[in-house]
Amino acid sequence: MITIHHLGVSQSDRIVWLMEELGLPYTLEWHDRGPDRLAPPEYLALHPAAMAPVIQDGDVVLAESTAIVQYLAHKYGGGRLTVAPNTPHYADYLYWLQFNNNIMSGFFVKSALKAAGGHDGGIIGKMAQRRSDGLFRQMDQHLASHAWLAGDEFSLADLMSGFALTTLPAVSGQKLDGLPNLQRYVQQLTARPAWQKAMSIAGPQARRPA
Repeated sequence: MITIHHLGVSQSDRIVWLMEELGLPYTLEWHDRGPDRLAPPEYLALHPAAMAPVIQDGDVVLAESTAIVQYLAHKYGGGRLTVAPNTPHYADYLYWLQFNNNIMSGFFVKSALKAAGGHDGGIIGKMAQRRSDGLFRQMDQHLASHAWLAGDEFSLADLMSGFALTTLPAVSGQKLDGLPNLQRYVQQLTARPAWQKAMSIAGPQARRPA
């Protein structure tokens, strides 16, 4: 039985989404943030940097979303939602697996500059904004000729990148105006029953079960 350590309003909701897509059993261990919005001490005991998500599989304790989704899909999902190296879209698959990390770096830079009281963050803020805008434009252009990010079927690349288009805008205010292919893509993602169930369990608006 996989245990997902869920830190409220964090990237761990995508691991719940994966388990629902694969139809695999799991236990959700909910951790509430403190008044300072930081992870509680018991979460620090799982990972010294309080990274979310963290899963436990027997003696294995694993962080990093990209590592976790591949671990689960290959070890317990029979390779479902992955793309093989000998297929045409393998390079796309690898690239879009990493997209969320690129977007998140810009988000954290802009958040830190805003917290520090900077108006636009100077050159660093402008660079972060240009990077984020460029990445969203690139994804929109890619989706103009692709149903999903790595070909004709939903894959881990979509599950990883989807966070930046669904959960992140809900907490950051990111807009997708002028990006029609992204808007269509978000509708595809949010129409998936597994996504809807995962968000009801561990999404930004979800609350610790009674």
